Amino acid sequence: MNPIEFFMPMIPPTCTHQEKQVRGVNGKPVFYDPPAVKAARQKLTAHLAQHRPDKPVDTACRLLAKWYWPTDKHHSRGYRTTKPDTDNLQKLLKDCMTAAGFWKDDALVVEEMAGKYWDNLPGIYIRIEELP
Repeated sequence: MNPIEFFMPMIPPTCTHQEKQVRGVNGKPVFYDPPAVKAARQKLTAHLAQHRPDKPVDTACRLLAKWYWPTDKHHSRGYRTTKPDTDNLQKLLKDCMTAAGFWKDDALVVEEMAGKYWDNLPGIYIRIEELP
């Protein structure tokens, strides 16, 4: 299969999967997404749905994601060394990719690389390659 490759122009969310909240229901913990995480999940899933493959990936794959935030008076083009952490960004992204139908389970992602950058064109670049 040819790689799946696309760019989603947007200002990427900065909230992550790690920001889940917990409340007690009948003395048991119940985890939920606060409004900002819910909005980020909806935004990512809506953008991803436009690039959903005809056939979901069903074998081991490699995921490359490059996150680009807009430059401003404090940040010029280059690496973003501030939060959020790449591992937290990737978790939310992979969950949304699962929901959007890119694969049955994100456990199929056996290799991944993520980068965070400041750039004049904000968005998220994604490349998925099936592995032999």
